[in-house]
Amino acid sequence: MADTYVYLIHEGDWDSDAYLGGRTDASPEGRDPAAPGAAADTNPDINADMDASFPEHKAFQQAVVDLGARVVGGAALQSSRHGGTVTPGAKGRLVEDAVYTDGPFTDTSEVITGFYLVETDDEDTARRVAALVPTGGHIEWRKVFPTGM
Repeated sequence: MADTYVYLIHEGDWDSDAYLGGRTDASPEGRDPAAPGAAADTNPDINADMDASFPEHKAFQQAVVDLGARVVGGAALQSSRHGGTVTPGAKGRLVEDAVYTDGPFTDTSEVITGFYLVETDDEDTARRVAALVPTGGHIEWRKVFPTGM
């Protein structure tokens, strides 16, 4: 039985807006701009830019297949300016008393810029996959808890 692992890509923030053809909103259903049905489908220039800019990710996906594993999900995350952090309020007032901060944690220069979900048959393969994920920083990998979702 295959287990699923998540690989979180930690590196310096990036200018995701530069790859969206002037769009700063999320693509349909929050998917990667290169995903089917996203803006890239209607603008071939975005597809060409993605392919030219991220060839190491295509090579990674093939390397996963070569190891006998399977990429089952993943996406690039937009720049940290499109999100933030939150400390929920006390029980019963989670939203009302929440403390929001724009951007990532202030004590780090790295953010999570993307992730992959990969199914593997064993932990050794999962470890090797982690070493192959393209990054300018480091990869955090963990086995996904089986919640049945």
